[in-house]
Amino acid sequence: MTQTTATPQPLATTPALSTIATYSDYLEAQAAVDLLSDQGFEVGAVRIVGHDLKSVELVTGRMNYGKAALYGAGSGAWLGLLLGLLMALFLPGAFFLAVLTAVVFGAIWGAIFGLIGFAVTGQQRNFRSHTATKASSYTLEVPTERAQSALQVLSAGR
Repeated sequence: MTQTTATPQPLATTPALSTIATYSDYLEAQAAVDLLSDQGFEVGAVRIVGHDLKSVELVTGRMNYGKAALYGAGSGAWLGLLLGLLMALFLPGAFFLAVLTAVVFGAIWGAIFGLIGFAVTGQQRNFRSHTATKASSYTLEVPTERAQSALQVLSAGR
């Protein structure tokens, strides 16, 4: 954590804010807000601001027709389970049959749509991934009139 002097950064819809600390990790900034809250500091106007945002795509594995059908079937089965449970509320005598039928049909339709979705992309995207947004640094901003008390709380620690 790097503590800096209070610098006003006003916004049109919020009170004038001052940056009181800079962190390299979001969890550190979150812990600082938690500390402020635990010490009774009003955190309703506190902001954690990420700077130099970048999109990071985490590749999780290769995709092929078999996996597309399998992932689609899994998603469809979950949706079928949800719909089956809802249907079973209105069919109390056939609870198990309603749920099982919905899960099977959901899995079949999910597999079909999974295959169609993969076929549409062709070989342009034959991998699975998740996208995350990352920041290079995070600043902690508080209302200017309370910046000094926030700095004192952070300096004292737990």
